Amino acid sequence: MTTSYDCSDPAQRREGLAAAQRAVSLKQCVVLPTDTVYGIGADAFSPQAVATLLASKGRGRTMPPPVLIPRLQTLDGLATDVHPDARKLAEAFWPGGLTLICHAQPSLTWDLGDTLGTVALRVPDDEIALELLMLTGPLAVSSANRTGQPAATTAAEAANQLAASVAVYLDGGPRSEGGGTGSTIVDATGEALRVVRQGTLPLERLREIVRGIIGVDGDAGPGTDDGDGTVAVDS
Repeated sequence: MTTSYDCSDPAQRREGLAAAQRAVSLKQCVVLPTDTVYGIGADAFSPQAVATLLASKGRGRTMPPPVLIPRLQTLDGLATDVHPDARKLAEAFWPGGLTLICHAQPSLTWDLGDTLGTVALRVPDDEIALELLMLTGPLAVSSANRTGQPAATTAAEAANQLAASVAVYLDGGPRSEGGGTGSTIVDATGEALRVVRQGTLPLERLREIVRGIIGVDGDAGPGTDDGDGTVAVDS
């Protein structure tokens, strides 16, 4: 049975969060608002729940979902060898529209798909999402749409695409700030940070914190040519 809750009503919001928490504990999927677009979420530590999420989207294991976390301090519980510049970005832009790809803690027993030992992490800047994450712990969350279709900016758009594959819909109103665009994704697993998807957070703002971050087009940003083909950057 699928149920939708209008989170603009305090009573429905409390009831909806409790229902979503129960659904997650039962390995079911929920739809929640974030600061960018609506997401479909499931227990990050349940392979069954993650498989259900991927099936709901029509997506395979080669496109593993990111993981939403409630606070920056959770980063070190899920990732290891965190790049110092990645930590600077997290401190500057979390909560917000930044997803960081890091090396996953090898001791964690989860299966998000074919991650090659990495995990994509984000703290969303949305009260409803953060309340739910405080109740459930980390959630595997992907945009609430069928693969290849536009990302949902309302709960109704999500329901039109995902229907009964989701147990609980948390309706937080339109998410128009991102214009249907997801978070900016930064790969922090190499020596230099690299933007792999440009989203709501502009590259220029990232470079205010990490000057030499590489853009999607391979642009390494401002620096000083040392004369030997290398570029010195101040990050």
